[in-house]
Amino acid sequence: MAAFLFGQLNCPNYHYPGYYPIAVIKVRSLSLPLSAADVRFPSAGRTYFMKIPFLRLALLLVVASSLVTASAQEKKKRNADGKIDLESEMPADAHHLALGDAAPDFSLKGVDGKTYSLADFKDAPVLMVVFLSNHCPYSHAAETRLLPLAREFQGKGLAVVSINPNSPEGVDVGELGYSKYSDSYEEMKLYAQEQGFPFPYLYDGDTQQTAKNYGCLATPHVFLFDAQRKLRYVGRVDDSRFADPATVKSLDARNAVVEMLAGKSVTVAKTTVVGCSTKWNSNKADIAKIAEKWEHEPVKLDPIDAAGVAALAKNSSNRLRLVNVWATWCAPCVAEFPDLVSLARRLNNRDFEMITISMDDPKQTTQAQQFLEKQHAATPNRLKRLIAAEGRDAVNYIYTEPSTDALVQALDPEWPGPLPHTVLISPGGKIIYRHNGAVDPVELRAKVIAALGPYYTPDAGK
Repeated sequence: MAAFLFGQLNCPNYHYPGYYPIAVIKVRSLSLPLSAADVRFPSAGRTYFMKIPFLRLALLLVVASSLVTASAQEKKKRNADGKIDLESEMPADAHHLALGDAAPDFSLKGVDGKTYSLADFKDAPVLMVVFLSNHCPYSHAAETRLLPLAREFQGKGLAVVSINPNSPEGVDVGELGYSKYSDSYEEMKLYAQEQGFPFPYLYDGDTQQTAKNYGCLATPHVFLFDAQRKLRYVGRVDDSRFADPATVKSLDARNAVVEMLAGKSVTVAKTTVVGCSTKWNSNKADIAKIAEKWEHEPVKLDPIDAAGVAALAKNSSNRLRLVNVWATWCAPCVAEFPDLVSLARRLNNRDFEMITISMDDPKQTTQAQQFLEKQHAATPNRLKRLIAAEGRDAVNYIYTEPSTDALVQALDPEWPGPLPHTVLISPGGKIIYRHNGAVDPVELRAKVIAALGPYYTPDAGK
């Protein structure tokens, strides 16, 4: 019999992080004395063997069994095409609406401060209940078609109410890379105002009961009800996850609205929901584990001279580079650093990297290293692979030359000299944002997100 151990690898032979077999435990024969077993460690085409006492083997087999089970459960969360199985994310007490089911009532607070229920839309022949969110790029893209749709049919019999199903505590910071907002009620107000929502935007994040009653799989998720408030269409807004209208081939929700307002049966009444899975409050434990793992990631600090800084400033990559010059003896530097690390974590799946350059005396490298470790200024795994291709293995540096003049000329000739100093460099080396002194984290986040864009794009990550 054999058991496989799985572990998280940062392996250059794999393009994406994941679970890979890192050891195979094989009991050669049950007829042999179970005092030892061969353990094979495949590495670089070789196989290594070692003897393990039986008690230790038993422990390893138990661990292996649990990990294999966990791996199997993880696989159950994905469809055959590799996409997340949104159904598996649903809480056990969630209800799945079927075509013909009645619309569940709700009582939810909108961004305008009013409380809404189904009765507020009783005069509309057709009611659209659509689940949206502040942070999701799928939702952002769908809104570019959904908002015009709502405006077009607003006086023609269609009422639209949007609901944010997400618990802010169920969203990991790494999922917020496409928005300057999370999914809190207060941030919903800002987002709806910026986007110009022509319909109520309601908050369900505290109890998520409405999301459960409707069976909200993701954002966006559309439910269309007739005058008797029976479900006649459920699914996506359309078939594109991009903002570009040229990528849309099937206007599913719009087609259903047109048919319902004309008194016709909906031709395609159910479509596959594609979007960001609903962020259930029960995700908190998993998010805590992610945060704990991040806090134990190694932090590397390398020396750098003016020539090295100049090479970074040229930015021959396809990523935005945020460069922050700081020192442990600089109070504003120390105060702003946690916000910078949070931003880097937020954008770890975007074409972005944060580079820090310490101006501490190189003799104080240990002190600078300890500060970075305390701030958990680690390099995300995805970024490790990208910078390795550039011949680098660090994003944190300590400046080694005695004169700062060369550093100023290499990084930003407009830098007046004091610390901290922060620049945002686009691919090709153009500085698109600079700030001397402590940054406003909200302003900086907005600048970066605006530069990266709030949508998935067909060429993202290339």
